[in-house]
Amino acid sequence: MAPNSSLEGDYKVADLSLAESGRKQIELAEEEMPGLMALRAQGYDSQPLAGARIMGSLHMTVQTAVLIE
Repeated sequence: MAPNSSLEGDYKVADLSLAESGRKQIELAEEEMPGLMALRAQGYDSQPLAGARIMGSLHMTVQTAVLIE
């Protein structure tokens, strides 16, 4: 799989046409999971993962995507 370029940087994906559907699922998780959003907000200022290299796996839940963002 060859890297692709975007305004946000380089990425490797199997099927970029699924990006819109994935974004909608992430937004739905944000709306339906206030506890998850509270956890994300709690770490926002402290940036506990700043400088860490984060990788996704073949099996990533939308909840994991919300936390990575």
